[in-house]
Amino acid sequence: MNKRKAIKQTGTIRWRLFTVFSLIALVFFGLIVRTAYIQVISPDELKKQGDLRTHRQLSDTVLRGMITDRNGLELAISVPVNTVWADPKQVIESQGLDKDREWRALADILDIDVDKIKQRITANPTGRFVYLARQVSPAMADYVRHLNLKGVYLRPESKRYYPAAEINAHIVGITNIDDQGIDGIEKLYDDALTGENGKKSILRDAKGHVIEVLSEQAAKQAKDISLSIDQRIQTLAYQELKKAVQYYQADSGTVVALDVNSGEILAMVNNPSYNPNNRSGVSQSAMRNRSITDTFEPGSTIKPLAVLSALEFGSINAGSVIDTSPGWIMFGGRRVRDPYNRGKLTIEQILKKSSNVGTTKLALSLPHEQFLDAFYNVGFGSETGTGLLGESSGIFYDRRRWSEFELATLSFGYGLSVTALQLAQMYATIGNGGVRRPLSILKREAPMEGSQVFSHSSSRQLLKMMESVLDDDGSGHKAAVEGYRVAGKTGTSRKAVAGGYGNDYVGLFAGVAPVSDPKIALVVVINNPKGDKYYGGDVAAPVFSKVMGGALQILNVPNDKSDTDDIQLAQLKGDSSNAY
Repeated sequence: MNKRKAIKQTGTIRWRLFTVFSLIALVFFGLIVRTAYIQVISPDELKKQGDLRTHRQLSDTVLRGMITDRNGLELAISVPVNTVWADPKQVIESQGLDKDREWRALADILDIDVDKIKQRITANPTGRFVYLARQVSPAMADYVRHLNLKGVYLRPESKRYYPAAEINAHIVGITNIDDQGIDGIEKLYDDALTGENGKKSILRDAKGHVIEVLSEQAAKQAKDISLSIDQRIQTLAYQELKKAVQYYQADSGTVVALDVNSGEILAMVNNPSYNPNNRSGVSQSAMRNRSITDTFEPGSTIKPLAVLSALEFGSINAGSVIDTSPGWIMFGGRRVRDPYNRGKLTIEQILKKSSNVGTTKLALSLPHEQFLDAFYNVGFGSETGTGLLGESSGIFYDRRRWSEFELATLSFGYGLSVTALQLAQMYATIGNGGVRRPLSILKREAPMEGSQVFSHSSSRQLLKMMESVLDDDGSGHKAAVEGYRVAGKTGTSRKAVAGGYGNDYVGLFAGVAPVSDPKIALVVVINNPKGDKYYGGDVAAPVFSKVMGGALQILNVPNDKSDTDDIQLAQLKGDSSNAY
């Protein structure tokens, strides 16, 4: 009996030993298989896990480049801000949402409902990143940091700030929340302004100490953009334009100033404008750069081109007299007329009195190809060369046949559409002795090469004739500038509507100064002024006078007018001091 029991116990022990050794062998076999899998079949995964614990990628942030005016004044700069973000997995695992008081304080400082913040975190509890707020100020960031909420972090970034705000908004443009240019110069030169962040790959030990730099890529610094704009002239032009638009209750207004000799844009302003630092409630129309996008029929501001064409062709000279009697011309059933019969006029008087009949006879005195070439030569129907986004080339029809009536209306600024910038380029070409240059919004060390499209002598003769427009009995006497000789031309065009022309007007004045050595070409556009005054000589000329006078003084341009002329101008200013 005892023997049988002993045999039974021995069998049990053997079975137990076999089971234990089998389990041990199985474990070792599993370890061997696992080791083989890790070492042979899938070694990269282990390396990846190790790298996650020891390797780190560091980034050297590069601030967006500045945009400055021609004198180095900042027009767009980047200021340091912070992004507030959370690690949902870490917040939930640490039971951070239980700290209700801290989360309410966070919601208050970020001006977000506390329930919305919590929803962002609980929406993906295993996620590792979610935005809570973008571009918060350094003071707000310090407050968030002192809340000590586990799983809530700060990340430094930058925000674009525009010191001159609405004055330069249409030129400089704006960036989005990720600091990418989406309009104006910010978008046009986004690649140059952005640069590239530096990258550094390092190896850390368990205590976080850097033990090795594995690789390093230097940051590519962003470039600064220097515009051709002179902020002093830009500010003056915007202030005067804004006052005029408000006074005359106009729909909008534009002022463009060019450097005659280099083609650089010294000022380009529009009203209404907007504040790029606070875009809430801003309409698309307020963001439009009207000086390059909006076109209009230039009216009488084109008349100097008809005179210049006739001078170039030789059908007239500076002393020619044109008989405008009886004050009108019929073309079939259509009539071109002056307000009354002005009789015989010199070429200078045609400009001074703005005679439609006079310019019509000049346009018809030469081959129409010669007349039309003048419009192409000053750049109508093509872009100005700035490369600005949204620039319109205007409308100038390329027809095989032109009727006499169409040529007549073209001579006094109807039948084509131009932008304010194109019109300024025409006057800069005249002021530059007939040399047309591509325009530039960037500061240039040397002028771009231009084309001699009109003779120097004819252009100089025209400038002298255009001076008379600003005489006390001329249509543009309110544009006169004390101490300087100015050549210019008024313009008033009716706005086209379906089936003809309506009762809305565009008031214009364009000119060049000083005549003795032209420096600035300036165009003023007042769109649809309300009330009794809507002529260019009434609504645009006073703005021209103040902006041109201020710009010449800012640039230290010497006077070129005699004391006698100044006395007459002072008397004239006294009569029109309440222009707006």
